[in-house]
Amino acid sequence: MRIPRIFIDADLAKNASVALPADAAKHVGKVLRLPAGASLLLFNGKGGEWQSELSFADGAAFATPLAFNAEDNESPLAVTLLQGIGRGERMDYAIQKAVELGVAAIQPVFTERTVVKLSGPRLEKRQQHWQAIMIAACEQSGRNKLPALLPAVHLPEALAFEAEQKWVLAPSAEQALASVSQPATVGLLIGPEGGLSDDEITQAESQGWQPWQLGPRVLRTETAGSAALAVLQAKWGDFS
Repeated sequence: MRIPRIFIDADLAKNASVALPADAAKHVGKVLRLPAGASLLLFNGKGGEWQSELSFADGAAFATPLAFNAEDNESPLAVTLLQGIGRGERMDYAIQKAVELGVAAIQPVFTERTVVKLSGPRLEKRQQHWQAIMIAACEQSGRNKLPALLPAVHLPEALAFEAEQKWVLAPSAEQALASVSQPATVGLLIGPEGGLSDDEITQAESQGWQPWQLGPRVLRTETAGSAALAVLQAKWGDFS
């Protein structure tokens, strides 16, 4: 059986036992039914992972880090996904798959066609939900560095993002991926359901974003980012 990987939001050190979060404790104890002494992999999102040993005491589950592995499984290409905020599971899927595909950071973006109304406590709660999805995707995919989840912003602020290369997916674009030298940092802008408006694409172009037509078919918002990230990883990242 694959060794469970668990995210711990704390500093980790050899032989310093840490309590597992409630959900993780329930998973290893009641779902997987792991015994005391079973192996776990702990990571805190800052790099590397710890081979650890499971124990139980007073109804709680603990893990003791024993040996450190510095491997991170991170792509040499740092892509920030600026994702137009979509409805419920569509946004969740876009975030989950972006993490699996090696994105370095995700910034949710409110656009002209964003239909989800979020502000105040609702937005804060949704950001926490997205963060949990990113953590789970790291646990599943073997990533030991947690990508950054940036605060949700409106498109004009998002367009000010700086990177060596910036692309906005636009089905009406006349070119596929531009031929450029290998960038170290990339911004990738994806619209919500219904895409970005013509005015928004024009605004993006005026601030240095290059339109990119991914292919002859129009992809859903939750598919577009994954497809584009796969192309970028194959061309300049670690999909060799």
